[in-house]
Amino acid sequence: MPIIKPFKSIRPAKEYADKVAALPYDVMNSDEAREMIKGNDFSFLRIDKAEIDLDKSVHIYDEKVYQKAKENYDDFKAKEILKQDCEESFYIYELIMDGRSQKGLVVCTSIDDYINEKIKKHELTREDKEQDRIKHVDILNANTGPIFLAYPNEVKISEIINNFINNNEPIFDFISSDNITHKGWKISDSATINNLISLFSDVSDFYIADGHHRNASAVKVALKRREENKNYSDSEEFNFYLSVLFPDNELKIMDYNRLVKDLNGLSKDDFLNKISEKFITEKVSEMYKPKNKNNFGMYLDGDWYKLTGRDEILSDDAIGILDVSVLQENILNDILNIGDIRTSDRIDFVGGIRGLKELERRVDSGEMEVAFSLYPTSMEELFKIANKNLLMPPKSTWFEPKLRSGLFIHEL
Repeated sequence: MPIIKPFKSIRPAKEYADKVAALPYDVMNSDEAREMIKGNDFSFLRIDKAEIDLDKSVHIYDEKVYQKAKENYDDFKAKEILKQDCEESFYIYELIMDGRSQKGLVVCTSIDDYINEKIKKHELTREDKEQDRIKHVDILNANTGPIFLAYPNEVKISEIINNFINNNEPIFDFISSDNITHKGWKISDSATINNLISLFSDVSDFYIADGHHRNASAVKVALKRREENKNYSDSEEFNFYLSVLFPDNELKIMDYNRLVKDLNGLSKDDFLNKISEKFITEKVSEMYKPKNKNNFGMYLDGDWYKLTGRDEILSDDAIGILDVSVLQENILNDILNIGDIRTSDRIDFVGGIRGLKELERRVDSGEMEVAFSLYPTSMEELFKIANKNLLMPPKSTWFEPKLRSGLFIHEL
């Protein structure tokens, strides 16, 4: 059973919550972040992506960026934009998108559960991105972005959370610019806290849904602190990190689509011929969003195609059966010669929230030559792969809505 622990959150005063709350630092680039914060001095992006308050010539991993983040963080606390609670608490974070609600319990989880694989991952991380968040967490002495964890639904846990929501006033309640409703509640009474801890003791594992880099970085900072404090006792705050736990039945994975810059020297006709050897290829009259597994959309030279994998290319193993794997092995790798999609500069990824129009726009602009739309990975597939300690191909899952940073902070 993974351990959960209450903590004294640092969080926005209620009147600032909607202004502080910001999308995760890694879903936009620096220029997009600069646009987002215009007219808002309180955006948490000033802490999570502090390069936006520096000259554009400063590299995003420059030491000045981390020092600016610390300066902004300390300033937010000094001005009481952010305040720390007096008692250790759990918190509830509800997000509502298109009428669909997902309610998470905000807690601290143990780094040892990650090390011992009770908190399970399904993707690899990149060293440069890890090092960025390691520096950020270490210099701020805080986990500023929550790890998005999932667990198999437990009815009794949901009943407690729903009952608490129905009988208590929220600590924040606002609608963000993308029309997502965000609500939060604070659970400080020991009876409810202990009841939740007891119920979660029957949950065998947690699964990282989103935030692999934040998770790995939080753990590495904690290990660094242990090395610096040889007589640590496992109870220090640095042994724990900020997480939000959601039941799997409330979560939705969206498609995570691909764009490729070139056809690896092939003509359009040669490319289509090679595709047809492995996929039944049908030109369609409109944008194609797959409705079933083993169906793919492809946008090329102003036309949409429906691709259906031929029987001989299909696999029945846990990884090979994923649509992202079928596309990777049979088109990206075998035809377009893109082996490692984590490092190739010929490929890019677009979360389904941006829609198929974004694929068309980037191909029509000449920036990319071909786009592929995919059927989403399922929660069942994610759990199955993680339980076998296997890894999905990169960029296999896109969760919506995105948790906002800045609403809950855990200091080490």
